[in-house]
This record gives sequence, C-alpha cells and structure tokens, in this order.
Amino acid sequence: MLRWITGLLGIVVIIGAGAFIYSRLDTPEPIKIGILHSLSGTMAISEAPVVDAVLLAVEEINAAGGIMGHPIEPIIVDGRSDWQVFATEAERLILDEQVNVIFGCWTSACRKTVRPVFERHNHLLIYPVQYEGLETSPNIIYTGAAPNQQIIPAVKWALDNLGTRFYLVGSDYVFPRTANAIIRDQLTALRGEVVGEEYVLLGSTEVSDIIQDIQAKRPDVILNTINGDSNIAFFQELRAAGISAERIPTISFSIAEGELQSMDTSTMIGDYAAWNYFQSLDRPENQRFVERFRARYGADRVVGDPLEAGYFGVYLWAQAVTEVDSWDVGRVRLAMHDQSFNAPQGVVYIDGDTQHTWKTVRIGQITADGQFNIVWDAQTLLRPQPYPSFRSVNEWQLFLDDLYNGWGQQWANPGT
Repeated sequence: MLRWITGLLGIVVIIGAGAFIYSRLDTPEPIKIGILHSLSGTMAISEAPVVDAVLLAVEEINAAGGIMGHPIEPIIVDGRSDWQVFATEAERLILDEQVNVIFGCWTSACRKTVRPVFERHNHLLIYPVQYEGLETSPNIIYTGAAPNQQIIPAVKWALDNLGTRFYLVGSDYVFPRTANAIIRDQLTALRGEVVGEEYVLLGSTEVSDIIQDIQAKRPDVILNTINGDSNIAFFQELRAAGISAERIPTISFSIAEGELQSMDTSTMIGDYAAWNYFQSLDRPENQRFVERFRARYGADRVVGDPLEAGYFGVYLWAQAVTEVDSWDVGRVRLAMHDQSFNAPQGVVYIDGDTQHTWKTVRIGQITADGQFNIVWDAQTLLRPQPYPSFRSVNEWQLFLDDLYNGWGQQWANPGT
C-alpha cells in the first residue's frame, strides 16, 4: 500500500502498516531521523502521543529554516508494543533508511533489546522515558529520569507524608522489577515496610487477585509501576473494590496526563504521580509549549513528561548537529555531552559522564480536570545517578542477569 498526503513538512508517504516518511522536493539534502514508538498494542496509549511531540519539535525547527539550512526528514515506524519488532526496525532504520539518529522506545524491555543494535552499529538512540537505571551506554542519550530523579525522591516523600506500609504493584518486566528492588532497599534503610508485591503481564487485565491481596493487607500507600493499558483495568477494579484515593492513595510512575484521558479521572482524584514535568507547571516556556501543541493537534490534547522529554530531546540533538557542523553520528553523539536547553520543565543538561539528563523532580496530585496539582517540587536540578548506592554495580548486574535468564534471555516475563 502506498499513499501520498500533503503535510506541513511537504509530502507524507505512508508505506504498508508501519513507516511514514516526510520529504520535500524543493529543499537541500534532508537530515533523516527515525522515530520508533508503538502506534499499536498495549503501549500505544503511552507511546503514540510521544511521536506527536517529537514531530512538533521537528516542524518548529524546519519552520525556522532547518539545521544549517537542511530540513529534518522524520521516518516514523510502529514498534507494535513488541521489543523484537523494535530491534528489527531499529536495524532497518539504521542500515536501509540510513537515519542519523533514532528517537524512541518506552519500556525498558524494548530499550534493552534494541541497545545491542545501536552499539553494534555505533549509532545513536535518544530515549525519552523515566526508567530503572542500572545502565549506561555510549550509544544512548537518556532524557528521562534516573531512579534518583523520580523513584527514590517519591518514596521518601510518601514516607514523610502518607504512611510507612507500602504495596508494590507493577507490570512483569525489567523496569517494575528493578524499581521495586530499589524501593525495597530504600524502605529497609528508612524503616518502611513492604506488605505486598505483585505483578501483571504486560497487556494483561488479570488483576483481581492483586486487588484482593491489597484489600487483605491494607497498606498505607500503593506504589504503581504498571505500564500501558493494564492500568485501566487495575484502577477500575481497585475502585470497584472500594479502594479510593482517600482510603489508600496510589503513587504511579508511568501514568501521566495522556494516560488519564483513557481512564475515569473522576475516580482517580487525589491519587499521585511522580515526574519531572507536568502540564500544569507554571512557566512561560511551558505555557507556550502547551499552546503550540494544542494548536497543532487539537484543543483537547494534553502533554506529559515523556512527551516533553521527547520534544526537548530533538532540540538538544539539533544543537549538537549545529555545534559540530555535521550530522555524522559519531561526532554528534559526542557533541551531545554537556548540551543544555531551556525546556518547558526548566533548564535541562546532558551529563557528559553518564549521558543522562540533569533535571528536577516533582510530585503531582490528580485533579478533577485530569491534570496534576504539583504538591512537591525539589526546586533544584538533580545530577543523574543511574546506579543507586544501595548495592554495588556488580550486585545490580547480577540482579539484572537473574531477571534476564529467568525469563529465557528476555527482558520481560514471556507469560509461558
């Protein structure tokens, strides 16, 4: 199947079910980039909007004259919520499409599966999502939060403000398993208590047993690392069981404004999320960002943390290209070190040692309009620390090896 559509960047070519290529016939040689996210499957609820944010940055840069007079040409591919598809498509984008950078991935199972592809080809992935840490790669720029910029501060805030007895629930793959190991270590050090820990397969709606266990154990707080549309079933059954935010509040680490649009927000008022960015953040730069996003995609659209990280990641990359006067992957990758940008959330800065991003952390409470009231703000940039100090680097690697081998050399429970 081949279709041609006129778009803001020129001609859009849609090939098959997965690839979207923007091109212009009347401009200098374009700089090709890949955008690799799930447009279908369980993760589309979270990932598809990130594509819109990346494209907004591309359109803004092109409207301003491109990079050194060259337009950016995005090639969009659907990872289909399948990490093996992500790896195959990443290699195709690098070898066949010859893109200069790829913006993409959400789950850590996906990122860890594609990482060898980028390292084998000495290419560059810009990854926009908060994650569990325990990783650095010379071929990945991490614009989402490290554990000390989301998970760890949120647990400390919950201990100080909500209670000491915690129930941990997550999707059964490497991010939630690792996040909860970090949380257990932290709560042991701070004399909190984990009263339960359960997991649901990615994409599954089988949460009844978990809800019953929460009812029986009556924690003070639920810490939620479920990803994708499984969250819809989890909160529906949580409320059906009479567990409200007033009775047992939930702090989520992968629910932002976009996910709330697919949920019954009226039943979630009072629950929390931990992020670096919220749409409600009162900054002129953020207000302009929200206005531009809505003008492009519709007044009912919302933005959240991974969208904002996807957006400013394009600008950081463009700055690096301009700095070295080249879009050679190796030169640009090194030039990404120490780049800074006044993003909607505030100034962000790429740490040259870890290739993670300096950023602040905030706690938001869900309001009736599906937004977040920021109840706590660290008020300072935090240096990223990919490896929490509760264990040594070697101990963390052994932990990851056990997960990987236990899942048949995969980064998620295959459900078999």
